[in-house]
Amino acid sequence: MAEIIRMPKLSDTMVEGVVAEWHKKIGDSVEEGELIAEIETDKATMEFESFFDGVLLHIGVEKGKGAPVNDILAIIGEKGEDVSGILKDEANGANTKTEEKKEEPKKEEPKKEEPKNETPKVVAAPKKVVTEVTKSQPSYSDASSDMKISPLAKKLAMDKGLNLSQIKGTGEGGRIVKRDVDNFKGGNSANFVNRETYTEVPVSQMRKTIARRLGESKFTAPHFYLTVAIDMDNAMAARAAINKSIAPNKVSFNDLVIKSCATALKQHPTINSAWMGDTIRQNEHVNIGVAVSVEDGLLVPVVRFADGKTLTQISKEVREFAKKAKDKKLQPQDWEGNTFTISNLGMFGIEEFTAIINTPDSCILAIGGINQVPVVKNGEVVPGNIMKVTLSCDHRVVDGVAGSQFLNTFKNLMENPVLLLGAYNI
Repeated sequence: MAEIIRMPKLSDTMVEGVVAEWHKKIGDSVEEGELIAEIETDKATMEFESFFDGVLLHIGVEKGKGAPVNDILAIIGEKGEDVSGILKDEANGANTKTEEKKEEPKKEEPKKEEPKNETPKVVAAPKKVVTEVTKSQPSYSDASSDMKISPLAKKLAMDKGLNLSQIKGTGEGGRIVKRDVDNFKGGNSANFVNRETYTEVPVSQMRKTIARRLGESKFTAPHFYLTVAIDMDNAMAARAAINKSIAPNKVSFNDLVIKSCATALKQHPTINSAWMGDTIRQNEHVNIGVAVSVEDGLLVPVVRFADGKTLTQISKEVREFAKKAKDKKLQPQDWEGNTFTISNLGMFGIEEFTAIINTPDSCILAIGGINQVPVVKNGEVVPGNIMKVTLSCDHRVVDGVAGSQFLNTFKNLMENPVLLLGAYNI
């Protein structure tokens, strides 16, 4: 008997998958556990292995195409086996579900007569579309009342400032059309200004998930924001000393931020919590998600038990995550289970920003860049290095005082990194 392989749910947020590559073709033998396809989810491209032995009889989703979770991905069975009945039953089942969801047809509204002086026109080219709805234009000083001209040609001529009386029409009955305006005095439509154009880009699975999850977070969790400025002089000196003579791996400012956050979270468990509806889950472990930019959007791999890891361990892990994210090689265990998230845009010259909470976390910390500014120390104005950070909080879980106390602890650790630099922590 033939076995149906359905589009698998490869992540907790996946609703649709795209086949990035087929490693088998119809008629090929397949063994259980053998790689048959690569599937692009909303977060990564993952290898998919067969659950059955047999021959690949049917491919339900072509390479580069997508399908919802649980749709037929492939059918495996005995050589020469007829699968048309399976496909027919599947189609009938889908049609039945569709019929069940149909509502009573609405009564047709009487058709309204379209105004005769309004003509929609669409000019399309690959990937570039120019769309116009032209109405009766006001009289144009250079056009006589009996002049024959298309609405589009008239608008283009007006945008370019051309004298219509000087343009010879080549359309039916001497009508001036778009090509006449384009060709007038060597004119070219590419030279026109004030044209409305756009490019439509298909939405990737990753971008769909980002839109859905962040929309849910922003409009469900009541956000509030707390910003603090941190003196980075000591952190800069400590990092330079660590990288020069102590650490086996180079340590970044982001690594110091992760370690300081992890240490502060152990002292402020409310910030390391999650809203569960009827309960608030206070996590005793500290798993910090680190937002990483990739081509299609954003991934958040997780540094697990970050409070118990050294700076160099954190540094090595984050670098590995960043490479795997860009190569689309992250696995579900790499991005699941965060209890707190950090988003750092400081390397892009951003001074400060607010971030949307990465649910189910209750908070996310937005890290700005280090800026040289005048500061007052010991009653004197001197050069200083300041970094601003903003904590976004879910007010259902975290109040202003709790968020402020966490930020004060975090600030103290960043300004006094010696507290992080015991032998174990390096």
